[in-house]
Parts: sequence; structure tokens; C-alpha cells
Amino acid sequence: MKTKSLIITGPTASGKSDFAHKLACQINGAIINCDSVQIYRGIETVSASPFAGVKTDSFDELDGVPYKLFSILPLSEHLSVADYLRLATDAFNEVVAMGKTPIFVGGTGYYINVLINGISSIPEVSEETRKRARDMVKNNIDEVYKLLPADFVKTDPQRTARALEVFLETGKPLSDWQKLPRSGALVPDACKILINPKREILLERIAKRVPEMVSGDALIEAKNITANNMEENRAIGTEQLCKMLRGEISQQDAINNWITKTNQYAKRQRTWFKTQYVSDYQILRVPTDDDLEKVIEKIS
Repeated sequence: MKTKSLIITGPTASGKSDFAHKLACQINGAIINCDSVQIYRGIETVSASPFAGVKTDSFDELDGVPYKLFSILPLSEHLSVADYLRLATDAFNEVVAMGKTPIFVGGTGYYINVLINGISSIPEVSEETRKRARDMVKNNIDEVYKLLPADFVKTDPQRTARALEVFLETGKPLSDWQKLPRSGALVPDACKILINPKREILLERIAKRVPEMVSGDALIEAKNITANNMEENRAIGTEQLCKMLRGEISQQDAINNWITKTNQYAKRQRTWFKTQYVSDYQILRVPTDDDLEKVIEKIS
């Protein structure tokens, strides 16, 4: 193989996980997760993890393909981008030592960004500040947005909490720290593949997938979250299902809201790929075996 490593990304429901697995089988590869939700244990179905529906206590192999950084953390833990980069570096070195090609797979832009560009030297945040930020995001989001810069993009709770905790700890916006010189890029020369089907195809696949998740193990995962008083907003879908289980909304409303939130997330992902991700190869449909052959030809 000429290619030392690959990054395969795309919006949710684009088919990137299946494609990456097939590619790994063909090129002696190993999969490394770069999805900020699939890194957590107990929400494999809700997060559309490759391990959804797989009965296992070990999340490090599928069909002989090594998998790294899937379902490794409990929902009670929080992972910073710097933490992820450290874990990804260890996983990368393990894969290289195995004589396999590292294939990073996922749709989390800020994870992909640090893999390619490294990270700024942001001071450590105390656990007390982390908790304060999470509580504020959960209970007083309007006050949070008053503290953050006017141009802060309102996004998922985890990213909002991260921006707030840095501001509370340092008195400076996260965006100011991110402008500082970066270091620690893990795979700056990776072959970058983007799987980006048309919008209407994604909408159709998301609308089909969410009810299937509810019919699968998603409800079991949500019941475990409520039974153990875990955070409900760690993934799109868990919050909706937990509200349904408490009788606050109907199952159909939970499904509809889940679909809407996922569509909104896919839109944000597509915007990020358009503005922040310079791919070496694009697949503008749900990948086929023909696309697999073309990618193998390109990277060999």
C-alpha cells in the first residue's frame, strides 16, 4: 500500500461505516473511530455504531477487522478534543504495529480537524468548572449564550458546554485559543475520502433508519439510561426516547423529533465538509462495490 492512512467521513446515514469495513477487509486495514458518540458504551443502536445489534462485551473486532475506540467510555464521562487526540494517537500506533493500514471513520468534524491539523494549547479545565458548565447548559441555556461570543454557532450541548467551560476557566472565548498555533497533527497526509450522497437520499435513509432503531435495541438503551439516571442528551435520539419513556411525549413524536434533529445535524455536517474538509476523493452517493474498487485503485 502506498497510502499510510485514510480518513473516511460523511454525514450521518451516508453509508460510510459499511464502506470502511469493506475497504478494511480488502486492504488489511483496521478501523479507528472518529465519531464523538460512538465512543460511548451503551448506545450502540442509537449512535448507529458498527456494533449495533452485535452481542458482545468486546468492541475491538468485527469479521476479523480490528476496531479501535468504539464503546470504550461510560456515558458518565466527558471527552475533550485533546483527550480524543491522545486516544487516537495510541490507537494509530497500535494499528501500525500490527502491520495494518489505519482507517479513521466517523462524521465528527472537530475530531477530524485535530487529526489533520493538530490542536491549540488550551489550558486544562478543572472538574468543578466542567460540572458548572454542564449544569448551565442543561438548566439555563439562554444565560450560556449571553456569555459566549455573538458569532458562536449554536450546536450540540457537548460542544456548547466545551466552549463555556473554557470561557469560565480562562476568561477568553474558545475561538481565541483555537487561533493559536497548532501542534500534534496525527495524520496530516492521510488520504481523505468524503461520502456525500444527495440531500434527498439522506433524508430518505434517516427517515427509514430511526423507526428501525426504535424497533431494535434503542428503547433498551434508553431504559438503561433512565434507570441509572445517566445524561440523556449525549446522542440524538436518547433524549427523545427518555422523554417518551416518562410519558412526556408519544412514541411517534419521539420518532419525528429524532428524525428532525438528525436531519439538522446532517445539514451541519454537510456545511462543515464543504467549508473545512478538503477531500482527495468524493463519492456522491451511497457507496457501491464499484466505488470500493475505484478507491482501492486510487490508494494502491
